[in-house]
Amino acid sequence: MFYRSLISLALTASLLTACSKVQEPTVESQPVAEQAPSLVAGAENRLNIYYPVNLGADLSHLSENQRTMLSVLIDASEIMDDLFWQQAYGKDKQTFLDSLADPKVRQFAEINYGPWDRLDGDKAFLAGTAEKSTGAEFYPADMSKEEFEQAQFPDKKGLYSIVTRDAEGNLSSTPYSEYYAKQLNRAALLLDKAAELADNQEFAAYLKLRAEALLSDEYQASDMAWMDMKSNPIELVIGPIETYEDQLFGYRAAFESYVLLKDLSWSERLAKYAAFLPELQKGLPVDEKYKAEMPGANADLNAYDVIYYAGHSNAGSKTIAINLPNDEQVQLEKGTRRLQLKNAMQAKFDHILMPIADQLITPEQRKNITFTAFFANTMFHEVAHGLGIKNTLDGRDTVRGALKEHASALEEGKADILGLYMVRQLLEKGAITEGVLEDYYVTFMAGIFRSVRFGASSAHGKANMIRFNFFKEYGAFSRDEAGLYQVDMAKMGEAIDALSNLILTLQGDGDYQGVSDLVADKGVIKSQLAEDLERLTQANIPVDITFKQGKEILGL
Repeated sequence: MFYRSLISLALTASLLTACSKVQEPTVESQPVAEQAPSLVAGAENRLNIYYPVNLGADLSHLSENQRTMLSVLIDASEIMDDLFWQQAYGKDKQTFLDSLADPKVRQFAEINYGPWDRLDGDKAFLAGTAEKSTGAEFYPADMSKEEFEQAQFPDKKGLYSIVTRDAEGNLSSTPYSEYYAKQLNRAALLLDKAAELADNQEFAAYLKLRAEALLSDEYQASDMAWMDMKSNPIELVIGPIETYEDQLFGYRAAFESYVLLKDLSWSERLAKYAAFLPELQKGLPVDEKYKAEMPGANADLNAYDVIYYAGHSNAGSKTIAINLPNDEQVQLEKGTRRLQLKNAMQAKFDHILMPIADQLITPEQRKNITFTAFFANTMFHEVAHGLGIKNTLDGRDTVRGALKEHASALEEGKADILGLYMVRQLLEKGAITEGVLEDYYVTFMAGIFRSVRFGASSAHGKANMIRFNFFKEYGAFSRDEAGLYQVDMAKMGEAIDALSNLILTLQGDGDYQGVSDLVADKGVIKSQLAEDLERLTQANIPVDITFKQGKEILGL
């Protein structure tokens, strides 16, 4: 903590004015190339796949302290953004971006955090670019998977460490708190400052613990504190969280941040659903041993408007709902919190999902596609992360550890399919009173086409490919001669139960080979689907959204 205290003295003056951005340490730049990198043939057609959305918000109800705190939280988030650039790309960000003369190409690189197209299987869109490492920058570039498996060193599978080579060339690990010390000390100071400005004491306590966690790599206490927050109108999710960027093993967490404002009226509508979790767990369509772990009943559901995304959450496809924390012990003791990002969700529904439905869903079922169903399907996806099993039945590992690089895709697939199972159960119980089951199934089907466009490098995209091919085999939908899809309600229900059973069994058994076979067989876009997705491209339907965001947009 001594280093942190020294930095605190140096930054006190700048932090008193929260709207002034903390300056990052200067990174030694590489010489700019004499000639700007050129696009790979065909890449120019990808530059407009993101629909721009303003992340503005009405802040008039906030106090001066709260507005100042928001500015400080955005500064801390920008540090997370820079750290994710290091984890995803590795080279000097500014030199790279400055080499791109075309504003559209530069913006595309900023959205993708590097020269690889995240929604096209991480293919390079700039000529002369090496293939993206599946381990990103978490591991040495010359390290093979076999070398890692055979090596023995501390924190080998650590969430919060970088794998490097020591002086003798052997693999070793360096904690994030040490590897990124300067940036994390600055971020911790900003969180401490935000805690001083916070009116809500639970939020202040969380911010202080999260600041400590950035410097110690011990996040569980702050995760517990985050679970205890109930009444704070401003929300922050920050730190190394998801492991999707590590496609080599799925071990290492990437830096990200969200700054959020709670929508109190929508949140009140959602509160009742958390109480059903234990009952829904008991009814899962799988053998009893695969549902023996009971989720915490202290979980809650809330709706938010996002005002700032940073790092992993902002790279490529944009998150529209959050289910955290990922710590299995915290989940079993306290459950999870589900944050529905309503403004981002509405933007995707209006500008992407509805246009897709007009192209690919039969006219008879287009009336069943509603924002209420889209919101609910997304929400129950996040709720469903808390169902099932977190540790393998033989006790040798967590599901995440046992399934390695396939864990994220299978977990997303589980959440999607169990979310539909939950909707059906809650409609039958009368707990959901809006719409009919067909609304939720047809909206979900249209959503598959939306998410499968995220590509094979995305856990969500891969999960949707598996589900589409599984549903096709079960006859859960039909496709007419005009290329329009229609959901078969009875067969869809059968397919949901069968896929739920398969995924939960694979997870509980920690069956790495079984999941590998499933991904190889069904985690692919086959020719007919590829043709239908091309129709969406020809219709100029965006693949995802991108944000115009920051203090200027918010008037801070």
